[in-house]
Amino acid sequence: MSISFLTRPTSGRGADDAALVGRVWEALRTVRDPELDADVVSLDFVGSVEITGAGNGPVAHVTLRLPTYFCAPNFAFLMVADAWDAVSTVDGLVDVEVVLIDHFAADAINAGVAARAGFVHSMAGSEVGEAVAELHELRRTFTERALMAGTDLVVRPLMRDGATPEQVAAMTLADAPASPDLERLRARRRELGIPAGDGDPLVVDPSGATVGVEALPLHLRKARSYQVGVDANTSICRGQLAVRYGL
Repeated sequence: MSISFLTRPTSGRGADDAALVGRVWEALRTVRDPELDADVVSLDFVGSVEITGAGNGPVAHVTLRLPTYFCAPNFAFLMVADAWDAVSTVDGLVDVEVVLIDHFAADAINAGVAARAGFVHSMAGSEVGEAVAELHELRRTFTERALMAGTDLVVRPLMRDGATPEQVAAMTLADAPASPDLERLRARRRELGIPAGDGDPLVVDPSGATVGVEALPLHLRKARSYQVGVDANTSICRGQLAVRYGL
Protein backbone atom coordinates (compact mmCIF):
# COMPACT_ATOMS: atom_id res chain seq x y z
CA MET A 1 0.00 0.00 0.00
CA SER A 2 1.30 3.43 -0.94
CA ILE A 3 0.41 6.35 1.33
CA SER A 4 1.03 9.96 0.39
CA PHE A 5 1.99 11.94 3.50
CA LEU A 6 2.30 15.72 3.36
CA THR A 7 2.79 18.28 6.09
CA ARG A 8 3.52 21.99 6.16
CA PRO A 9 4.33 22.62 9.81
CA THR A 10 4.23 26.14 11.15
CA SER A 11 7.20 27.46 13.06
CA GLY A 12 7.86 25.45 16.20
CA ARG A 13 4.97 23.07 15.55
CA GLY A 14 6.72 20.31 13.62
CA ALA A 15 6.20 17.52 16.15
CA ASP A 16 2.67 18.63 16.98
CA ASP A 17 1.68 18.74 13.31
CA ALA A 18 3.21 15.32 12.65
CA ALA A 19 1.15 13.91 15.53
CA LEU A 20 -1.97 15.57 14.11
CA VAL A 21 -1.32 14.03 10.70
CA GLY A 22 -1.11 10.61 12.33
CA ARG A 23 -4.42 11.13 14.14
CA VAL A 24 -6.07 12.26 10.91
CA TRP A 25 -4.93 9.08 9.15
CA GLU A 26 -6.35 7.00 12.00
CA ALA A 27 -9.65 8.86 11.78
CA LEU A 28 -9.79 8.17 8.04
CA ARG A 29 -9.46 4.44 8.74
CA THR A 30 -13.01 4.60 10.10
CA VAL A 31 -14.34 5.80 6.74
CA ARG A 32 -15.54 3.03 4.42
CA ASP A 33 -16.34 2.62 0.80
CA PRO A 34 -19.93 1.39 1.32
CA GLU A 35 -19.84 -0.95 -1.66
CA LEU A 36 -16.50 -2.58 -0.85
CA ASP A 37 -16.87 -2.50 2.96
CA ALA A 38 -13.22 -1.51 3.32
CA ASP A 39 -11.69 1.66 4.71
CA VAL A 40 -10.48 4.40 2.40
CA VAL A 41 -6.91 4.20 3.72
CA SER A 42 -6.45 0.51 2.98
CA LEU A 43 -8.05 1.07 -0.44
CA ASP A 44 -5.55 3.90 -1.11
CA PHE A 45 -8.37 6.35 -1.75
CA VAL A 46 -6.63 8.98 0.42
CA GLY A 47 -4.33 10.98 -1.82
CA SER A 48 -2.83 13.21 0.84
CA VAL A 49 -3.14 14.57 4.36
CA GLU A 50 -1.72 17.98 5.05
CA ILE A 51 -1.65 20.25 8.11
CA THR A 52 -1.34 23.99 7.57
CA GLY A 53 -1.26 26.87 10.00
CA ALA A 54 -4.19 29.24 10.36
CA GLY A 55 -4.83 32.29 12.49
CA ASN A 56 -6.52 30.25 15.19
CA GLY A 57 -4.58 27.01 14.85
CA PRO A 58 -3.97 23.99 12.61
CA VAL A 59 -6.22 23.03 9.70
CA ALA A 60 -6.36 19.54 8.17
CA HIS A 61 -6.53 19.26 4.39
CA VAL A 62 -7.44 15.84 2.99
CA THR A 63 -7.69 14.82 -0.65
CA LEU A 64 -9.62 11.77 -1.74
CA ARG A 65 -9.26 10.03 -5.08
CA LEU A 66 -11.30 7.24 -6.68
CA PRO A 67 -10.53 4.54 -9.25
CA THR A 68 -12.32 6.23 -12.18
CA TYR A 69 -13.57 9.64 -13.24
CA PHE A 70 -17.13 8.28 -13.30
CA CYS A 71 -17.34 6.46 -9.96
CA ALA A 72 -20.91 6.63 -8.64
CA PRO A 73 -21.51 10.12 -7.19
CA ASN A 74 -23.69 8.81 -4.36
CA PHE A 75 -20.89 6.60 -3.05
CA ALA A 76 -18.38 9.40 -3.58
CA PHE A 77 -20.56 11.84 -1.63
CA LEU A 78 -20.87 9.40 1.27
CA MET A 79 -17.11 8.92 1.50
CA VAL A 80 -16.32 12.64 1.34
CA ALA A 81 -19.00 13.45 3.93
CA ASP A 82 -17.91 10.61 6.21
CA ALA A 83 -14.28 11.69 5.91
CA TRP A 84 -15.24 15.24 6.90
CA ASP A 85 -17.17 13.93 9.91
CA ALA A 86 -14.34 11.60 10.98
CA VAL A 87 -11.52 14.14 10.68
CA SER A 88 -13.63 16.77 12.44
CA THR A 89 -13.46 14.63 15.60
CA VAL A 90 -9.65 14.88 15.77
CA ASP A 91 -8.60 16.92 18.79
CA GLY A 92 -6.41 19.92 18.12
CA LEU A 93 -7.81 20.96 14.75
CA VAL A 94 -9.61 24.24 14.25
CA ASP A 95 -10.93 23.42 10.78
CA VAL A 96 -11.15 20.61 8.21
CA GLU A 97 -11.16 20.57 4.43
CA VAL A 98 -11.88 17.37 2.53
CA VAL A 99 -11.65 17.56 -1.24
CA LEU A 100 -12.45 14.92 -3.84
CA ILE A 101 -10.20 15.22 -6.89
CA ASP A 102 -10.35 13.94 -10.48
CA HIS A 103 -14.07 13.15 -10.45
CA PHE A 104 -16.76 14.47 -12.77
CA ALA A 105 -18.99 15.60 -9.87
CA ALA A 106 -16.19 16.78 -7.59
CA ASP A 107 -17.20 20.44 -7.59
CA ALA A 108 -20.80 19.71 -6.55
CA ILE A 109 -19.78 17.11 -3.98
CA ASN A 110 -17.03 19.23 -2.42
CA ALA A 111 -19.24 22.30 -2.19
CA GLY A 112 -22.15 20.32 -0.79
CA VAL A 113 -20.11 18.58 1.88
CA ALA A 114 -18.39 21.82 2.90
CA ALA A 115 -21.80 23.47 3.28
CA ARG A 116 -23.26 20.39 5.03
CA ALA A 117 -26.03 20.64 2.45
CA GLY A 118 -26.98 16.99 1.99
CA PHE A 119 -26.91 14.97 -1.22
CA VAL A 120 -30.18 16.16 -2.78
CA HIS A 121 -29.41 19.87 -2.39
CA SER A 122 -25.78 19.37 -3.43
CA MET A 123 -26.71 17.68 -6.69
CA ALA A 124 -29.46 20.14 -7.64
CA GLY A 125 -28.48 21.80 -10.89
CA SER A 126 -25.20 19.85 -11.14
CA GLU A 127 -23.98 17.77 -14.04
CA VAL A 128 -25.08 14.71 -12.08
CA GLY A 129 -28.76 15.60 -12.45
CA GLU A 130 -31.43 15.81 -9.81
CA ALA A 131 -31.00 13.48 -6.83
CA VAL A 132 -34.32 12.09 -5.65
CA ALA A 133 -33.45 11.12 -2.07
CA GLU A 134 -30.86 11.36 0.65
CA LEU A 135 -28.49 8.45 1.11
CA HIS A 136 -29.65 6.90 4.38
CA GLU A 137 -31.40 3.97 2.66
CA LEU A 138 -28.46 3.43 0.33
CA ARG A 139 -26.11 3.26 3.31
CA ARG A 140 -28.37 0.78 5.07
CA THR A 141 -28.69 -1.38 1.95
CA PHE A 142 -24.94 -1.73 1.62
CA THR A 143 -24.48 -2.28 5.34
CA GLU A 144 -26.96 -5.16 5.03
CA ARG A 145 -24.91 -6.55 2.15
CA ALA A 146 -21.77 -6.18 4.27
CA LEU A 147 -23.52 -8.15 7.01
CA MET A 148 -24.25 -10.95 4.56
CA ALA A 149 -20.71 -10.96 3.18
CA GLY A 150 -19.31 -10.91 6.71
CA THR A 151 -21.46 -13.91 7.60
CA ASP A 152 -19.77 -15.82 4.78
CA LEU A 153 -16.30 -14.89 6.03
CA VAL A 154 -17.08 -16.12 9.54
CA VAL A 155 -19.24 -19.17 8.86
CA ARG A 156 -17.58 -20.71 5.80
CA PRO A 157 -14.36 -21.59 7.73
CA LEU A 158 -16.49 -23.24 10.45
CA MET A 159 -18.23 -25.46 7.94
CA ARG A 160 -14.98 -26.17 6.12
CA ASP A 161 -13.64 -27.42 9.46
CA GLY A 162 -16.58 -29.80 9.84
CA ALA A 163 -19.40 -27.88 11.54
CA THR A 164 -22.80 -29.15 10.43
CA PRO A 165 -25.73 -26.91 9.46
CA GLU A 166 -27.47 -27.95 12.67
CA GLN A 167 -24.46 -26.89 14.73
CA VAL A 168 -24.05 -23.56 12.91
CA ALA A 169 -27.73 -22.73 13.25
CA ALA A 170 -27.44 -23.24 17.02
CA MET A 171 -24.23 -21.21 17.47
CA THR A 172 -23.93 -17.87 19.18
CA LEU A 173 -21.38 -15.21 18.36
CA ALA A 174 -19.28 -16.44 21.27
CA ASP A 175 -19.01 -19.86 19.61
CA ALA A 176 -17.14 -18.46 16.61
CA PRO A 177 -13.34 -18.11 16.91
CA ALA A 178 -12.16 -14.59 17.60
CA SER A 179 -10.98 -12.85 14.43
CA PRO A 180 -11.05 -9.48 12.69
CA ASP A 181 -13.84 -10.82 10.47
CA LEU A 182 -15.95 -11.63 13.53
CA GLU A 183 -15.38 -8.18 15.01
CA ARG A 184 -16.35 -6.59 11.72
CA LEU A 185 -19.50 -8.73 11.61
CA ARG A 186 -20.40 -7.57 15.12
CA ALA A 187 -19.82 -3.95 14.06
CA ARG A 188 -22.11 -4.24 11.03
CA ARG A 189 -24.81 -5.78 13.21
CA ARG A 190 -24.58 -2.90 15.65
CA GLU A 191 -24.83 -0.41 12.80
CA LEU A 192 -28.07 -2.09 11.73
CA GLY A 193 -29.43 -2.18 15.27
CA ILE A 194 -29.05 -5.98 15.50
CA PRO A 195 -27.86 -7.39 18.85
CA ALA A 196 -24.20 -8.39 18.70
CA GLY A 197 -23.46 -9.76 22.17
CA ASP A 198 -21.75 -13.06 22.90
CA GLY A 199 -25.06 -14.81 23.57
CA ASP A 200 -26.77 -13.62 20.38
CA PRO A 201 -27.26 -15.99 17.42
CA LEU A 202 -24.33 -16.22 15.04
CA VAL A 203 -26.41 -16.28 11.85
CA VAL A 204 -29.16 -13.72 11.40
CA ASP A 205 -30.75 -12.11 8.37
CA PRO A 206 -30.51 -8.35 7.72
CA SER A 207 -33.66 -7.76 9.76
CA GLY A 208 -32.04 -9.45 12.76
CA ALA A 209 -34.17 -12.60 12.61
CA THR A 210 -32.44 -15.88 13.46
CA VAL A 211 -31.86 -18.13 10.46
CA GLY A 212 -33.00 -21.67 11.22
CA VAL A 213 -31.40 -24.84 9.97
CA GLU A 214 -33.84 -25.30 7.09
CA ALA A 215 -33.20 -21.82 5.71
CA LEU A 216 -29.48 -21.88 6.44
CA PRO A 217 -28.16 -23.41 3.15
CA LEU A 218 -29.88 -20.81 0.96
CA HIS A 219 -28.91 -18.01 3.33
CA LEU A 220 -25.25 -19.05 3.22
CA ARG A 221 -25.30 -19.30 -0.59
CA LYS A 222 -26.60 -15.73 -0.73
CA ALA A 223 -23.94 -14.66 1.78
CA ARG A 224 -21.26 -16.27 -0.37
CA SER A 225 -22.50 -14.49 -3.48
CA TYR A 226 -22.23 -11.13 -1.72
CA GLN A 227 -18.67 -11.82 -0.60
CA VAL A 228 -17.65 -12.96 -4.09
CA GLY A 229 -19.06 -9.71 -5.42
CA VAL A 230 -17.14 -7.66 -2.88
CA ASP A 231 -13.91 -9.48 -3.70
CA ALA A 232 -14.38 -8.98 -7.44
CA ASN A 233 -15.26 -5.30 -7.17
CA THR A 234 -12.39 -4.66 -4.78
CA SER A 235 -9.93 -6.27 -7.17
CA ILE A 236 -11.26 -4.22 -10.09
CA CYS A 237 -11.13 -0.97 -8.13
CA ARG A 238 -7.60 -1.59 -6.89
CA GLY A 239 -6.44 -2.32 -10.42
CA GLN A 240 -8.11 0.76 -11.87
CA LEU A 241 -6.72 3.00 -9.12
CA ALA A 242 -3.21 1.60 -9.58
CA VAL A 243 -3.29 2.25 -13.33
CA ARG A 244 -4.82 5.69 -12.95
CA TYR A 245 -2.34 6.98 -10.38
CA GLY A 246 0.71 4.82 -11.15
CA LEU A 247 0.68 3.17 -7.73
